[in-house]
Amino acid sequence: MRRGRFFAYAPLVVWVAVILFLGSGSGSMAQTSRFIKPLIEFFFPDASPDTFLLVHAFIRKAAHFVEYAILAFLAARAFSNSPELTLRKFWIPFSFAAVCIVAGTDEINQSFQSSRTSSGWDVLLDIGGGAFALAVFATNRKRRRQPDLKSTAPQFSK
Repeated sequence: MRRGRFFAYAPLVVWVAVILFLGSGSGSMAQTSRFIKPLIEFFFPDASPDTFLLVHAFIRKAAHFVEYAILAFLAARAFSNSPELTLRKFWIPFSFAAVCIVAGTDEINQSFQSSRTSSGWDVLLDIGGGAFALAVFATNRKRRRQPDLKSTAPQFSK
């Protein structure tokens, strides 16, 4: 039982830690440009500095969406299979709340750092990524639980 809970919740806790680490100065634009800039230069060797900034900003915003989609998936995975009945029954609201709390906490932490900027738009982008992942998770879960009508239909032979 404990082992099952550990494997259900450990990835969620680790991912929250990763998000909060990336929300620190270690995830600032100056830091991420160290590995994003060579990639942009490889794919766009003649890119102007303005183009570089635009592509870099796009990659960072896409990362927000993906980070929180992963967070929502891990929360949904943990809560939907929880031994706790309330979490299992209301896994969508609990997963969504986890995404909102982490997104808000991350932006509040960024507001206290000189190398970072805090933005309500980022929170909305984070929540959008989480909501997208929850919708996909719920749709796949619903499909897996519906019986295949073709396999349950009576078969008639000639």
